[in-house]
Amino acid sequence: MELKIPHSNKKRVVIIGGGFGGIEVAKRLKNLDIQIVLLDKHNYHTFQPLLYQVATGGLEPGSIAYPLRKFMQQIPNGIFRYTEVLSIIPEKNQIHTAIGELSYDYLIIATGSTTNFFSLPQETSSKMMQMKDIPQALDIRSFILENYEAALLLDDFNKRQSLLNIVIVGGGPTGVELAGAIGEMKKKILPKDYPELDFRKMEVHIFDATDRLLNTFSEKNSQRAADYLKDFGVNVWINTAVTNFDGEKVYLSNGKTIDAQTLIWAAGVKGLPINGLPEGTIVGGNRISVDEYCKVKGFGNVFAIGDVASMVQEDFPKGHPMVAPVAIQQGTLVAKNIIADLKNRTPKSFKYIDKGSMATVGRNRAVMESKGIKMGGFFAWIAWLIVHIITLIGFRNKLTVVTGWLYNYFTYDRTLRLIIRPSKRKLNKRELS
Repeated sequence: MELKIPHSNKKRVVIIGGGFGGIEVAKRLKNLDIQIVLLDKHNYHTFQPLLYQVATGGLEPGSIAYPLRKFMQQIPNGIFRYTEVLSIIPEKNQIHTAIGELSYDYLIIATGSTTNFFSLPQETSSKMMQMKDIPQALDIRSFILENYEAALLLDDFNKRQSLLNIVIVGGGPTGVELAGAIGEMKKKILPKDYPELDFRKMEVHIFDATDRLLNTFSEKNSQRAADYLKDFGVNVWINTAVTNFDGEKVYLSNGKTIDAQTLIWAAGVKGLPINGLPEGTIVGGNRISVDEYCKVKGFGNVFAIGDVASMVQEDFPKGHPMVAPVAIQQGTLVAKNIIADLKNRTPKSFKYIDKGSMATVGRNRAVMESKGIKMGGFFAWIAWLIVHIITLIGFRNKLTVVTGWLYNYFTYDRTLRLIIRPSKRKLNKRELS
């Protein structure tokens, strides 16, 4: 069955994935005499850098999501279909989706990444919480709040402590920002919501298996981030890995254990390729091997960009970092090279321009590195705010986020502490005794 879209004799560009890279390609190709088809299993684009603020009640989900159909209104030659791509048949220039088959002249795979639990067995990882999309962020928020509601009903100290404690695995920007937000809530917000609970005894832990947090940053900024977290009462563990989790106890590589029912895994990601590519094209990190033009090796009209793509270059022997700027820049290049191909011009190779890195660690505290500048504190925090506002899609989203941040800043409050999922926690009388 063919996927139902308007018939066209024009060249067709199919984009799988409405993330940063996918929408960049569509923007760059608009108004050309071609047909653009954007496919995604969600009907919205997610601004992933702010997912942790949804998870901690600082922002509403709609402020970091943008409807893809509204985005496609800006692409007069574009069509959106809400579906999951099951496989591709590159030899026939076809893709197979849940709603039918579709042919293409050019294919861009921009499917992003998923959580990487490395060698942990599925039985263990299934008990851990992830934060790769909005439903998962909302699940974290509801789960934590349900735990505190349950803790109010318990007299047993150890059981109550297990419900209060939070463990975060992964000392990259996501883990650090999440730990800072939870540490801030522990100090300023949760004691007001739950005055019967002693949050001075609540433990927030962040673990990293390497010798420092934010190990892609300078040592000075890594230490700054660790110090900021400690100021919020977060316990920082380095050179320590989580080896097991049974839903109530966290087991560590140093032989110690921590009582906690909330473990959030932010320790790594891996590519999310599409079925149908030759086996040799999938390389380390479950990413698709591409050449310097972002073309999947062995195919002249199939591209992969962003987290799912692995382009080995002299400066990046293991591929480029899995961050939004890489996806955006590769999306720009692919669009230009498709235009060049349509005009029989020579394509250009990819050169990543690293504009810097930043991470916020709570109110007035952030670390930032850009073009030799390394700074931390209030001005780095302001820079972090400005960059994220600029990068957000849609005026309404920008306005909503700014308004939410201003409210949170002046009131020391996060108003979106809502349990919005069916409760998964059912305490019985035996547990309460």
